[in-house]
Amino acid sequence: MPRLRFETVRDLLEAFPIAERLIEVEPSDAPSLQFLEGLIARGELDRAVGFCAFLLPRREAVWWGCRTVRALIAVPSRDEETAIRAAEEWVRQPEDDRRATALELGVRGNSELPSTYLALAAGWSGGRINMGAGEPIPVPPHQTARVVRAAVLVAACRVPMEQRPDVLRRCLEDGIRLVSEEMQDA
Repeated sequence: MPRLRFETVRDLLEAFPIAERLIEVEPSDAPSLQFLEGLIARGELDRAVGFCAFLLPRREAVWWGCRTVRALIAVPSRDEETAIRAAEEWVRQPEDDRRATALELGVRGNSELPSTYLALAAGWSGGRINMGAGEPIPVPPHQTARVVRAAVLVAACRVPMEQRPDVLRRCLEDGIRLVSEEMQDA
């Protein structure tokens, strides 16, 4: 029988303690997919976006973020398109040179653009980062989900308020499909 990456909310929070504070989720033994669907049903869409980003494995989270940002932004600027494509290229071929290219675009990018966060999500999907004069350290495992969440929420601000709930629900349904595909592949 296929298994979900994190069977319960508690499993997810044990793997990513930052999620409890970041998306205001209490530890519970609720099944994670059911919990996500409940957030959506109650209209807690911002929290659902964050939970979905942490629920998906890194590569799938970046892919979902790219698909979602494309759905939320009708016409990306040239810079946005470049950053989104770099993240998508890493998803298609998760090689270190593609990750480094995405990271460079993310680091140099405009922090007001959701595409910058997508490039960072791909760039922070692994490897090491320099934190000053010391040795590079491994990228914290929560970074990808954290910036995918940011990308989606920043992009959602560009959608007219009356359309935002329906658009986000469709994007979250796409995330649930990805979670379900992950379960079938397990």
